[in-house]
Amino acid sequence: MLARVKQRVQFVSSGLELAGVVQTPEDLKSGERRAAFLVLHGFGSNKDGGNVTTVADLLTRLGYITLRFDMRGCGDSQGARGRTICLEQVEDTRAALEFLSARKDVSRVGVIGHSFGAAVAVYAAGVDPRIAACISSGGWGDGVKKFRKQHEPPQAWAKFKAMMEEGRKRKARGETMMVPRYDIVPIRPELRHNLAPGSILEFPFEVVESMYAFRANDVVGKIAPRPLLLLHPANDTVTPTEQSVDLFALAGQPTDLHLVAGVDHFMFAESNAIVINLLRDWLALHFPAR
Repeated sequence: MLARVKQRVQFVSSGLELAGVVQTPEDLKSGERRAAFLVLHGFGSNKDGGNVTTVADLLTRLGYITLRFDMRGCGDSQGARGRTICLEQVEDTRAALEFLSARKDVSRVGVIGHSFGAAVAVYAAGVDPRIAACISSGGWGDGVKKFRKQHEPPQAWAKFKAMMEEGRKRKARGETMMVPRYDIVPIRPELRHNLAPGSILEFPFEVVESMYAFRANDVVGKIAPRPLLLLHPANDTVTPTEQSVDLFALAGQPTDLHLVAGVDHFMFAESNAIVINLLRDWLALHFPAR
């Protein structure tokens, strides 16, 4: 396995400076070009979260150049704190693509994301043909169906709908309502240690609206014939497993879907050998580093 060399970088998206880290394999020779990956963090997280650094480190050891970065409003990037609007994150991903593609040592760029970042990755790949491959881990494609399943008990759904109604009323009055993280996406207490230090715990209501309306399902079919890998825990207690099944049904080919038993939502952070081997073998077949 290869070591990695890290470089802190900045690039601009919609006038905002975003912070990132480029990692290159230690054996990268002068004048050589490698395949690269954008590594997208999850909901209100940042580039230094365990699920992000684990993936970036793994990919770099496999010979890829990687860029993990903070979306606007997250981590060390500029932007209103917690304003994680889905389509704006797609813009940030495309800006990151532009930045990484400009490097002389990069031959082509894929994107990999987790959870919210996976939904953004699929959408970005669907609308930007420059993205050469896409990997979604625990992602989703239909905000309405996702929220309905995440708040499945009648009492929980009634609470969520009341929050949406109140947020819309306040928005109409020109007010901003802040919503606690776990009122948006419930996470069982025993899994919360997987959240990155500095993760955002409160979001403006506009974020909920943007997630509710977001539909990567509408563009996933446009990724083909570029390769798409959908990974999902067989029993995901955070993002409903059916979300990746639906994405697969709407995708073209080549697309692979793997539902993995024995892991929960933060699957890469668990260092599961099955997950790692699936990723490594898929990359060797569909998107080799050299």
